[in-house]
This record gives sequence, structure tokens and C-alpha cells, in this order.
Amino acid sequence: MSWMLVAAVLLATAGLLVLGVLAIRLWLGVRALAKGVDAASRALTEAAGDLAAAVPGR
Repeated sequence: MSWMLVAAVLLATAGLLVLGVLAIRLWLGVRALAKGVDAASRALTEAAGDLAAAVPGR
């Protein structure tokens, strides 16, 4: 009976480790996406400024 308890604890620990690895991978992906969104936002802001400067009479 005690081997079942040990197996259950090991299985729960393995499950938590897998969830931890998945959470870290998700966090790294979100961080990379945020950097991409920031770069795109800066590029759009610069392009809007260039467009506004190119319009005569403003």
C-alpha cells in the first residue's frame, strides 16, 4: 500500500514539473510576442509621423 502512495506522489510531482516547464515556455513566447508588438508599434508611430510631415499645409 505504501508503494501506491509513493507512486501517487511521484506522479503528482512529475505533473507539476511538466506544468512548470509549459508555463516557462508560455512566458518566453509571450515575452517575444510583446517585443514584436512593441517594435511594430514604434514603426507605425514613426511612419505616421513621416506621413504627417509629408502632408502640405499642416
